[in-house]
Amino acid sequence: MTYPTDTDDKAADLGSPPAESLIQTDYTIGRDNIEGSVGPIYFDVHNPVFAISAFAVIAFVAFTLALPELAGTLFSTLFTKVTTGFDWLFLGAADVFVLLCLVLVISPYGKVRLGGRDARPDFGYLSWFSMLFAAGMGIGLMFYGVSEPLSHFGSSLGGTAMGEAGARTDWAPLGAAASQAEAVRLGMAASIFHWALHPWAIYAVVGLSLALFSYNKGLPLTIRSAFYPIFGEKVWGWPGHVIDILAVFATLFGLATSLGLGAAQANAGFNKLFGVPVGETTQIVLIIGITAIALFSVIRGLEAGVKLLSEINMGLALLLLLFVLCAGPTLLLLTNTGDYLLAYLEYLPALSNPVGREDVNFMQGWTSFYWAWWISWSPFVGMFIARVSRGRTVREFLISVLLIPSLVCVIWMSIFGGAAISQVVQESYTAVQEADLPLQLFAMLDDMPLTAITSFVGIVLVIVFFVTSSDSGSLVIDTITSGGKVDAPVPQRVFWCIFEGIVAVVLLLSAGGLKSLQSMVISTGLPFTIVLLVMCVAIWRGLASEPR
Repeated sequence: MTYPTDTDDKAADLGSPPAESLIQTDYTIGRDNIEGSVGPIYFDVHNPVFAISAFAVIAFVAFTLALPELAGTLFSTLFTKVTTGFDWLFLGAADVFVLLCLVLVISPYGKVRLGGRDARPDFGYLSWFSMLFAAGMGIGLMFYGVSEPLSHFGSSLGGTAMGEAGARTDWAPLGAAASQAEAVRLGMAASIFHWALHPWAIYAVVGLSLALFSYNKGLPLTIRSAFYPIFGEKVWGWPGHVIDILAVFATLFGLATSLGLGAAQANAGFNKLFGVPVGETTQIVLIIGITAIALFSVIRGLEAGVKLLSEINMGLALLLLLFVLCAGPTLLLLTNTGDYLLAYLEYLPALSNPVGREDVNFMQGWTSFYWAWWISWSPFVGMFIARVSRGRTVREFLISVLLIPSLVCVIWMSIFGGAAISQVVQESYTAVQEADLPLQLFAMLDDMPLTAITSFVGIVLVIVFFVTSSDSGSLVIDTITSGGKVDAPVPQRVFWCIFEGIVAVVLLLSAGGLKSLQSMVISTGLPFTIVLLVMCVAIWRGLASEPR
C-alpha cells in the first residue's frame, strides 16, 4: 500500500477546520519534541514517545537474540494465553466496531462532512476507491487467498473430533459440514469472514476518528488526538504517550508478521521457479534485500516511485485475478462467487459469536489471530484512509470503506480459493492441497497454462507489496513518534524501516519463525483492542459536538 506523505499533498494541505467545531487547545505540533543532530544526522522526535518506543524495540531484539529458546517459549506461551483467555474480547470488540459503523451510517451523524460543511473531496471516486483497495490488498491476500479456503474446506469436510476431556480437537469452523458441497460453502464463508466486514470496520473506526479530530477539530494527525473527548488536555501527557507507544508496537509487529509471511511465500516461489533453497537463510536474505529497497526509497524520497510501483502492483493483481478466472472453470467461479457471498451472510451470525463456541481451535487459532492482526495494522491503514478521505460525509466514508474493499476481498477469495477447491474436487488434483502453506498459490497455478509467467507475477506481487508496506509503515510510525509531524527528518524513517526488517528477521531466525510472529501480533493487538474500544466512545462524542 502507498501512504500519501507531505510531498503528495503539499505538506498536508488539508484546509482549515470549521470554526464552529474546532477544539480550543494550547497544544501545538512539535511542542514536546526534541531537536538536534548527531554529526550529519538531524533528528526531531517526540519526547518521550520516540525514546520509549525505540528503546523497547532495541531491548526486544537484544533479548530475542541473546536468549532465543527462552524467547521462543515465552512467545508461544503468550500466544496460547492470549488466544485462549481473550478470544471473547477480540471477537466481541470486532462485533462492536461493525455495529458502530452500521449505526453511524443510518444515524443523523452520517451527514457530518469530514473537514466541515464546505469541504470537498480531494479525490474522485475512482481514485479514492483504488486507494481504499490498495490499503487493504497486500501480502495477506496473496498468502492466504488459496491456502485459507483449502484449509477450512478440508477441516469442514473432516468433521468434528473430541479429545479425552470432551473438548473438540478438530479445526473445523462451527459444527463442520455434513457433505462435500456444504463443506465448500462453509469453508468459503469462513475465509470471507476473516477478510470482509469485520477487518474493514476495524480500519474504518481508526480512519474515521483520525479524520474527524484532524479535519474537523483541528488536532494533530496522531492516534492520541482521537481521545481528546475522553482525557481533555491530559491527552498531551502520559495517557496520550501510552496510546501512541501502543500504536507504534502494534504497527511494528503487525508489519513484521506481514513481512515474515511475504518472505516465506517469495522463498517458495523462487524455489519453484529457480530452485532456490527453502529455509530461514533464504527468507532472511529476502527480508534484508527487500528492506534495503524500501530503505533506498525512504532515503531518496521516492514516494512517487512507490506510488507508481503500487499502481503497477494493483494492475498486476487484477491481471492475475482475471487469468485465474479465465484459466479456471470460469462459469462455475462466477456463479459460485454469488453463492459464497450468500453463504458468508448466512453463517455470519454464528461465526461472529464471541461466547459459547465449541469450535475453539478455529475461533482461537484463526479468528482471534486475524482480529489481532487487523487491529495491529489499524493505525497504519487507518491513517492512510484518513489522509485520502477529507471531504466525504461520515455515511459516504463508512459505506465505501466497509463495502467496496469487502467486495474486492470476497471476489479475490472466491476466485482464487474457488479455483483451488475446484481443482481438488472436480479434477482430483491433490498437489495444491498437499503443498506447504506458502507454496499453495504456486501449486494452484501449476495446473494452469503459462505457469512460469504467472508464478513469476505472483512473486513480483509479493515483493512489491513487501516493499510498499515496509516503506509506508516506516512513514506512519515516524509520524506517530515525531508528535504528528509529516515532514520529520529522513533518518528517523530510516531507523524505523531498518527495525521493521530486523524484528521480522529476529523472530524468524531466533524464536520459532511464523509462530513467534503470530504470537507477537496477538500480544500487541490485545492492549490496542482496548484502545479502539475507547476510541468508539470518543468518536460518538466527537460527532455529537458537530454541527449538522
